Amino acid sequence: MSIFDVLVIGAGWSGLTAAQALSAKGLKLAVLEKGRGPGGRCATRRQGGFSFDHGTQYFTARSSGFARQVDAWVHDGLVETWTPRIRTFGQRPADAGSSPDRRLVAAPGMNSVLSSLASGLDCRFGQRVISMRYEGDWTVVLDSGEQLQARAVVLTAPPAQAADLLGAEHPLSQRLRQVPMEPTWALMVGFDALPDPGFDAAFDNDGPLAWLVANSSKPGRSACAWVAHADLAWSRAHLEDDRDLVAEQLLEALALRLDLGRLRPEFCTAHRWRYAQSSAPLDVGCLWQPDQRLALAGDWCAGNRVEGAWSSGRQAAEQLSAVL
Repeated sequence: MSIFDVLVIGAGWSGLTAAQALSAKGLKLAVLEKGRGPGGRCATRRQGGFSFDHGTQYFTARSSGFARQVDAWVHDGLVETWTPRIRTFGQRPADAGSSPDRRLVAAPGMNSVLSSLASGLDCRFGQRVISMRYEGDWTVVLDSGEQLQARAVVLTAPPAQAADLLGAEHPLSQRLRQVPMEPTWALMVGFDALPDPGFDAAFDNDGPLAWLVANSSKPGRSACAWVAHADLAWSRAHLEDDRDLVAEQLLEALALRLDLGRLRPEFCTAHRWRYAQSSAPLDVGCLWQPDQRLALAGDWCAGNRVEGAWSSGRQAAEQLSAVL
């Protein structure tokens, strides 16, 4: 059995950022992802003739390092500025609907940058990791029964899932279980045509929705597609509800905001993000277990946000580069 220098678990922002940096060092690595493609929560679903960014909606660049990287993506046509007309329903702080930072989106879908990062890497999609153990090197077991060995691991699963993979006796397990992650239900709705409601996106503080957006208002998108995210309390209360029932209830709320009347969508579905974001993220960059050459990375390590996930992946790569 050949041994990898590094196995990266997860093909989201942190995992692919780390993988790109480590691959540039000439290290032999593979990226394992349970999904059908890259993206994680920076996902784009194409279904029913429509395109939906049903996870991360946009991102900002605040640090000079990430801003330089974003400029490179803009130059390559992977990222564009999004300037939506934003409305607020209900009470909200005066500055909540505006942002001092540019709102950035990948084009033509939120997973476009990650698809670019994945190209040229040994990415293995549809590969679910079910266990991992350290005995001088790492053995990672897939649900297919295949076992892979590596000198080092970058683990980017949500903290509770990472703790399950590492086991209760691992030194980081207890700390991982103390990082709270919150759910979000996402609604995806496509219309044949729709009157202009007078806004492209809205914060909602008067019902089950927290955010609604005309996905087709973003650069590179087409067709009349809307995405809505339920608020935290509603998502918690309905976490285990049937998906079709959730879609029906959230569509009623969206219909009120868009004044749909009797107009019905051509396509409607819901998606549950069980681990959407942390309500109390760490501020550590990445978690590092040097004696096992193990780095844990994710936005939950670095204050949420896409920029935090990118930074966390970079720091994980730096830690491993120093010991490999």
